[in-house]
Order: sequence, then C-alpha cells, then structure tokens
Amino acid sequence: MDIDAELETTLRYRAKAVLRKRARALRGALPPGAAAERSAKIVEALAALPALREARAVALFYPIEGRNEVDLLALDAQLRAAGKRVAYPAIDPETRVMTFRYVDDLATLEERGLGFREPLPTAPEAEALDVIVVPALQIDGRGQRIGYGAGFYDRALPRFAPPALAVGVAFAFQLVAEVPDTAGDVALGLVVTDDRVLDPAASEAT
Repeated sequence: MDIDAELETTLRYRAKAVLRKRARALRGALPPGAAAERSAKIVEALAALPALREARAVALFYPIEGRNEVDLLALDAQLRAAGKRVAYPAIDPETRVMTFRYVDDLATLEERGLGFREPLPTAPEAEALDVIVVPALQIDGRGQRIGYGAGFYDRALPRFAPPALAVGVAFAFQLVAEVPDTAGDVALGLVVTDDRVLDPAASEAT
C-alpha cells in the first residue's frame, strides 16, 4: 500500500468513527414514541417484501434497550404465525465469531455482556437462511452501512449471503448519501427505512 492509499484508508476509518458517534447521538435523541412509530413502518415494509414472504428461515435482531434501535419484535410474531423459523445473532465468547441460532421462545434470549440479547448456546445453529435483517447506525443507497464497529455482521454475512438476502434497516434520517467503505465491509442487498425501500442493484443499473 502506497502512502496516499494508506492515508486514505486511515481517513476513512476516522470518518466512520466520527459518523458513528454522531449517528448514535442523533438516534439516541429520538423520542421513544417516534422510534416505535418508525419501527412499525419498517416492519410493515419488510413484511411486504416478496423475499420475506417466500422465506422459510429469517434472521432478525433483538433491539438493544435504551438505544432506539429499530424494533422488529412485531415482525418476529408475524413470521412465526406464518410458520417460518426465526433466528437471532449469537457471539461465541471465545472466538468472537457471530453466527445465528434458531429461537422458539424470545424469553430465552439473554444479554451476555455485549449489550444485546442472544440465544442460548444450546439453541440450534441456523445453517441456512433466506433473509438476514441487519441493523445500522447509518446506511446508504449502495447498501454500505456503519454499525457499532465490532465487525460481527461483516464477518458473518459472507457465510450466508448469498444465497440469503441481507436487508439493512434504519430510520429515514439514518440514510445518508454515502458511507465511507473500508476493507472487509459487506454491502447489503436491500435497504429498508420507514419511508422507502432501496435496491442497490437497481441503482447501479441506472
């Protein structure tokens, strides 16, 4: 890597750190009622996606308490009522590798030191998924996202998608013109906010 390329990489990582901090503060200032209303619209948009209607196994995420994350619990109930299997992310405490495990009862999810509720280690691992719904602090129309910085999803998604469809969800104000992508970032196949659905592949075609 030459000096210019190395400098650009450094600047991109610094930019992402700044954007991450600002995005967390902005979302944190959102009134809980507004977050719930926006989440309901995202759930409605997700439920209408052909990929989700046809899916047999879907991975969601449990919203971190107090952070105004998109709340998908209503979608969980809809998926189960339709006879679909639902999985949630789980982190191996030793290897720090994230995978997805099927959950039959949300009451069994527990917080294990990383801020979000995870399935029990004994829950069956999801070896194949049709749709994976991914959280984001910021996201752009290309499907590039800024997460919390640990890289769990970026390392896990290549094992499932494709063939699974990775769908990023965020509130409309978290959609930005461009996220500075860095090595190892994985672009998502679809972006859903509370006011639109974006297909990065269709954007590239035009």
